Amino acid sequence: MNKKVLMIAGVAMTALLGGCANTTALEESISNLGNKVDQLSSEVSSLKSEQGALSADVKDAKSAAMDAQAEAKRANDRIDNVASSYKK
Repeated sequence: MNKKVLMIAGVAMTALLGGCANTTALEESISNLGNKVDQLSSEVSSLKSEQGALSADVKDAKSAAMDAQAEAKRANDRIDNVASSYKK
């Protein structure tokens, strides 16, 4: 019986020591994952600011297009008025 207790204690100690040996690798892995998360967060922030700038550019382009369309309609109306009042 004493041998069984010693054997169980030896297996338990081996398991504990084996578990402790992996903590360094686990900490390195967690550190690497933390670095990757930080890098991805930085990229997301960069992409958000770039998307905001592009959105503003799109709004400006849409406004310019609408202004050009209104000016073209006004010019066409003027030409129509001139053509209708012209008599030979």
